[in-house]
Amino acid sequence: MKHSMTPKQFFQTVLFGEIWEAMKVTWRHMFHKPMTFQYPREKRIIPDAHRGALCLLRYEDGKERCVGCDLCEAACPSRCIKVISEEDKSLPLERYASEFYIDITKCVFCGYCVEACPVNALAMTKMYEFSTHDKRTLLFDKKRLYDVGERHLSDAKKYLYAHNLEKEGDESRAYRYHFPESIKTVQSSTE
Repeated sequence: MKHSMTPKQFFQTVLFGEIWEAMKVTWRHMFHKPMTFQYPREKRIIPDAHRGALCLLRYEDGKERCVGCDLCEAACPSRCIKVISEEDKSLPLERYASEFYIDITKCVFCGYCVEACPVNALAMTKMYEFSTHDKRTLLFDKKRLYDVGERHLSDAKKYLYAHNLEKEGDESRAYRYHFPESIKTVQSSTE
């Protein structure tokens, strides 16, 4: 049985029709604006609600916000947060976090710890570059978390505002949690 070729099939084969069709696609895309970022030189504009590195925040007067309640540790699904809290000897019934650790290699950046914090001591920043030669440097301690918070304070505040965890302006200071009064002043006024 002899197979006969139609003239159209013959010209497609001889003139490499499939290659010309592919070249049309190439020429069409050749004059489009490139869509890729040249990463190290060009940085993306990251939205305020981006979940990057975690940080600890302080109040405006420099006092630590973290009260050592361990709610962030309980809310963390990957169990990467470790908080060791102690009671303040000078102020009874007042606690603080003596040690605070976050293992970034385990963190899934879900933001549950930030939402669980009653005093907005934790926030997420736009810092996303964690490349390192040693994984042990990705264990953030309390000092490093405060350093990240001080360097990226505006990003952390924008994250809290974007998620309605904190409001901008003076009216928001009224609802922020502070331990109401010292126990010593309450006891001395009742005596």
